Amino acid sequence: MEIRAAVTSSKGEDFHIETIQLDEPKRGEVLIRIVACGICHTDMVARDQEYPVPLPAVLGHEGAGVVEKVGEGVSYVQPGDHVVLGYAYCGKCRSCLSGHPFVCERFFELNFCGIMEDGTKRHHRLEQELSNFFGQSSFATYAIANERNVFKVDKDVDLALLGPLGCGIQTGAGAVLNRLKPEAGSSIAVFGAGAVGLSAIMAANAIGCGIIVAVDVHDHRLELAKELGATHVVNAIKVNPVEEIKNITGGGVNYAAETAGRPGILRQAVDSLTFFGKVVQIGAPPLGTDEKIDTNDLLLFNKTITGVVEGDSIQRIFIPQLINLYKQGRFPFDKLVKFYKFEDINQAVKDSHTGKTIKPIIKME
Repeated sequence: MEIRAAVTSSKGEDFHIETIQLDEPKRGEVLIRIVACGICHTDMVARDQEYPVPLPAVLGHEGAGVVEKVGEGVSYVQPGDHVVLGYAYCGKCRSCLSGHPFVCERFFELNFCGIMEDGTKRHHRLEQELSNFFGQSSFATYAIANERNVFKVDKDVDLALLGPLGCGIQTGAGAVLNRLKPEAGSSIAVFGAGAVGLSAIMAANAIGCGIIVAVDVHDHRLELAKELGATHVVNAIKVNPVEEIKNITGGGVNYAAETAGRPGILRQAVDSLTFFGKVVQIGAPPLGTDEKIDTNDLLLFNKTITGVVEGDSIQRIFIPQLINLYKQGRFPFDKLVKFYKFEDINQAVKDSHTGKTIKPIIKME
C-alpha cells in the first residue's frame, strides 16, 4: 500500500516526506494507522549516525494509532483498537522469558539494524528497500509492528498524546518506579530536565519522595520541573551542582538519575550521592566516553551505578499504570507536549534540539 513517510536518506540531513510503499502485515504483525508520533533524542542519534542505523530509513519510535488490519495468528488486538507502539523484542531469549524484554538478547538488532524479526524489511521507495526502526517506523501515516510491541490503551484518552509513553516517558518514569523504587520521604536528584528527566521527576513526586532536586542549564525547564514536583532546582551553569545538592540535603541524595547523556554528568550524579546511594544511567553518552568515576568513592560510600533501558518496563503492564496516574492528575505528562503538523517535522526537531519544546509530537492528520 502507498503511505506517506518522513525518510532519512543520509547522515544528518533533514527529513523528507515522501510517498513510499509499505508491505502487508505478515504472521504475528499488525497494520496501524498512525495518528501521532513523538520525537525522541534517539531518533536524532539514528539520523546523525551516532548509532549505525542503516540508511535510508523511516525513523520514529513513539507511535500511537488505530489498528487497521491484523496478520495471521494475531489475537491480542483487532481492527479499531487504539494502540501505542513500543520497543521491539524477540520474546524467546533468556532475558525475555525471565521477564526482562528491555534487555532482549536481540534488542539492538531488532531496534537499530533496520530489519524486522524475520530479517526482512517492510518499506520500499521504488525498487529501494528502506530500513525499519524500533520495529515500527512511526514517522509515517501507517506502520507495521509485531503484536508483541503493540499495546492497547483506553479510548477515553487523547490518542495523539500517548505515543511518547512508548519510549521517553516510560524510560524516565520507569527508571524511578521500576528500578530505583525510592522510599516515601527519600531524596533524589535528576540530572537533565528534558522529557525523560521531567518524567522521572513526576514519578518521584507521585511515589512521595521528600526532596526532589532538578538539575539543568535552562531556567525555563527548571521552572517547569518545579511545577511538576521538584522541591529544589539547580542551574548547573550558575552553581556547582554537587555542592548545591549536598547543601540542600545535608550530605547527599539517596538516589540520582542521569538523563542527559553528556560526558561528565554521570560523575556529578555519583558524587552527589550519600552513603548507600544509587544512581541510574539513562541518557546514552557518546560511544567511548570515559566518565572517570572515583572507584574509591564507590567502595567507601557503598554507592551503586546501574544502567536502565526503556525504564525496565513491561509495556502492557506499565503503560496503563502511567495512564491511570495521568487520569488521577498525578502524572501530568501533557504539560511536556507541543503538537506539530507532519509537514513541520524538521521544525519540531529544531525546537527540541534548542530546548524550546520539551516533547514534540507530530500529528499525521
